[in-house]
Amino acid sequence: MFDNLSEKLQEIIRHTSGNDALTQENMQDALREIRRALLEADVNLRVVKAFISNIKDRAEGEHVLQGVNPAQQLVKIVHDELVKLLGNELKPLNLTGHPSVIMMLGLQGSGKTTSSAKLAVKLKKEGKNPLLVACDVYRPAAVKQLQTLGNQTNTVVYAEEGVTDVQSIVRHSLDYAKENGFNVVILDTAGRLQIDTNMMAELLLIDRIFSPQEKLLVIDAMTGQEAVNVAENFDAQLNLTGLVLTKLDGDSRGGSALSVVYCTKKPIKLTGTGEKLNALEDFYPERMATRILGMGDVVSLVERAQEVFDEEEARKLEKKMQKAEFTFDDFLTMQKQMKMFGSIDQILGMLPGMNLKKEDRDLISHEGGKQMKRIEVFIQSMTPEERSNPQILNSSRKKRIADGSGIPLHDINIYIKQFEQMRTMMKNMNKMKGMFGKMGGFGIQKAMQAMQKFK
Repeated sequence: MFDNLSEKLQEIIRHTSGNDALTQENMQDALREIRRALLEADVNLRVVKAFISNIKDRAEGEHVLQGVNPAQQLVKIVHDELVKLLGNELKPLNLTGHPSVIMMLGLQGSGKTTSSAKLAVKLKKEGKNPLLVACDVYRPAAVKQLQTLGNQTNTVVYAEEGVTDVQSIVRHSLDYAKENGFNVVILDTAGRLQIDTNMMAELLLIDRIFSPQEKLLVIDAMTGQEAVNVAENFDAQLNLTGLVLTKLDGDSRGGSALSVVYCTKKPIKLTGTGEKLNALEDFYPERMATRILGMGDVVSLVERAQEVFDEEEARKLEKKMQKAEFTFDDFLTMQKQMKMFGSIDQILGMLPGMNLKKEDRDLISHEGGKQMKRIEVFIQSMTPEERSNPQILNSSRKKRIADGSGIPLHDINIYIKQFEQMRTMMKNMNKMKGMFGKMGGFGIQKAMQAMQKFK
């Protein structure tokens, strides 16, 4: 998300860096370009006006016009205002109830049911025991969809087939949760193609009778300006506690995220960043602001590494690397973990100082992914003995692998040579012992503490 806006803002800042100081004239030029960039990113006009006004006031109030490093001054001001616009700080879910009740709201097609399942996955990772409740008794197959997602995530789904009294379903689900040790109840409520009186009446009754700790509106980030209208209507009726933005990975503009927070004064609590059922993350305004400005997001990168990589497996691989016993099977294991880490495009977006355009990131991601698949086919065309003992790969074996994989023999030789070079390099890296371990999961806590102190 925010790819277009990010590119435009970085371009404006690079242009400003060519000046000796910020003057009234080039400051106006920068503000004009920032305004244009925000509008092109589909940011609401009210938000754009307020954002530009705040930047201008900050610049004049802090005497930025006489600064010696205009680009850094502009980055600081824009960064701070972006953080403020995105909600200032992480707003965690309120899980103080016994059980805690989370009411998921939204229009049809916003990703509400899928987000409910993703939230259950997230809460289970955090040590909670969530119960999904099928409250959408109107949409055909809605209950079946939630049950299917429940099976995929090993989450219990409470449903009452054929019952249309939603209040009864919710009441019985809460009794069931208390009796069976579920400490979070997620209500997947009904959506409509548009907001109507009957829909709101039902939601209002659930809200007033059961007093959920969280009322989260799920919004499709790709709906653009309409997201603001939907959010304001729901908030006026139900007094939302927070927002969940879905499909952020599919919207390169990101204007809805900036707009809904400002217009509703409600925080974005969670974001959907992919199709996988583990792709729901807490929303950190400061981290998102740094990514928009091309400054990376190392903290999120480290946290994702800590979550994805297996510590014990990393230790084993490190020992093999040091002894040059690293095999093609080990390489496949590493590649599998890298896939869990996220797409190459996502990783590049988190690395500071990359400043790559979206087309370039997409190209690198596409070519890198294609090459990884090709190498996977190459390795899987080997026998188990060959994967474990690369040194036995003679000419006849290489030819057989080339024929079996459909990869030219010339490329097979290149892959094998590169693999041997990598094994040699790993053996010579004993003096850097521990670096792989940090990426693999162990030692990350110390790394994060050090980063926090530095910050």
